[in-house]
Order: sequence, then structure tokens, then C-alpha cells
Amino acid sequence: MNIAVFASGRGSNFQAILNAIQGGRLPASISLVVSNNSSAGALEIARAHGIPAVHRSLRQFPQAEAFDDDLLALLDRHRVDLIALAGYMKQLSPRFVATYRNRIVNVHPALLPAFGGPGMYGLHVHEAVLRSGAKVSGVTVHLVDEQYDHGMILAQETVRVDAEDTPESLAAKVLILEHEVYPRVLAAFAENRVRFIGQSAWIVSEPTRP
Repeated sequence: MNIAVFASGRGSNFQAILNAIQGGRLPASISLVVSNNSSAGALEIARAHGIPAVHRSLRQFPQAEAFDDDLLALLDRHRVDLIALAGYMKQLSPRFVATYRNRIVNVHPALLPAFGGPGMYGLHVHEAVLRSGAKVSGVTVHLVDEQYDHGMILAQETVRVDAEDTPESLAAKVLILEHEVYPRVLAAFAENRVRFIGQSAWIVSEPTRP
């Protein structure tokens, strides 16, 4: 399975995916890394490992349709099977999502459907969790649809919210969990263990045999 990673920041989840591949826990390869941020750490990590890495932003194109045309052609050239959003800060267009329906995955640093949607990224998520008085938070890995943080949930795991937690300390605990859970879900795709029926999706424990 060829994975394209879309990232906007330092690339810690991308590095976790790469570590899982190198450690034999994820039977896949990263064929492309895309970022809307030319100085993203994810691009530097990719180039250091000889992985094709490109900067693509809407600002580079006269209209959104041309951006989609370019990006879809790029993914096709690199024979991408699955797209993993790893801190990618831009919403994908309905046309793009439709082209890769059920083949775009995102990791979110909270327990969706709570604390998701526009503006819920980075420390904003953890600040909202602490303001709410929630006793647990965690990680959600979900399929991407046309709405922010809305697609079918594939996996969730929790961490305790302690009384002394700050947004930064909670973010650190959740990030450790992201690095564990996300590669496991991607491995389920690579091993043909993701099932779809109607508007439901789930992961089974054993792969389908030929």
C-alpha cells in the first residue's frame, strides 16, 4: 500500500508512521509527502529519508479547481492508495474527498464528536477540553468526509485528564497516544482489515485471505 502523508507542521505523526514502517509494524510505503507550508518540518523529514516531498498551496493556483487538478494528478503519478492527514490544516474540497472516498484518514486529538470542527486544532482543542471539565480526553482516527472532523470513526482511545493538567501537558499525553494509535489504523488498511457497510466502518482483527 502506498501512502501519501499530508502535513502542515513539524511532522511528529508522520515520523511515527515512518517509524512503524521501518519497524515492520506497518506493511506499507510512503510514496509522497504534501504540505501547504513550505517550511513544514514534515517536508524536511521526508527529504532526509529520500521520500518525494512537495509544497502545494491554493495561493500557487489561479483557482481551487486548478489546485485540485494538480494535486490529484500528483497523487496519481505516485500511485497513492491511501491519504493520511497528519496535522494538515486545510480542508480538502468535496471533489477531492469524492475522488478518494473512504481512502482519506485523519487523526484528531480529542474524542469526536466532542471538541471537533472549525477552529478545533492544536492547543485550542485541549483548552476546550479543560474548560469543559471533562475527566478524559484522547485520540480519534476517522475517515475524512466533506465536513471538518465528521467522517466515520475507526478508532478511539482515551487518556485521563488530571486536575493539574495544562493545555500543553494534556497535548503531550494525547500526542503519545496519537503516535501509537494512528499507525495501527493505517496497518489495518494495509492488511485489508477495514470493513464498510453503508455509513459504518470498522476494523477486524484478522485480514481477508486470498
